[in-house]
Amino acid sequence: MCRVFDVSRSGYYEWQLRSPSLRNQRDEALKANIHKHHQASRATYGTRRLQQKLSEDNESVSRRRIGRLMQEEGLVCKTRRKFKATTNSKKLLPHQISFLHCSKVYL
Repeated sequence: MCRVFDVSRSGYYEWQLRSPSLRNQRDEALKANIHKHHQASRATYGTRRLQQKLSEDNESVSRRRIGRLMQEEGLVCKTRRKFKATTNSKKLLPHQISFLHCSKVYL
């Protein structure tokens, strides 16, 4: 495998034993924080609101980074459906109005 990727054996084993980078450690801490805020909001917070919550915790993070970490964790925000009126009671047709005033039912 080292020959295929043109990497020395010693370099591969050194990479394998190396501790996670500072950025990876910070990402893991941010993932935990994002997870906490996401669950507290009942999965309604997206990247904008999460960025505001993290800034309240004195953490300066970009929205793109939050989005990337959310995607890695499989977190998706729920969106509200817009209310749509399905009936318009003000536009009754003339035959509907006369039917409403009728007291007898004809079969």
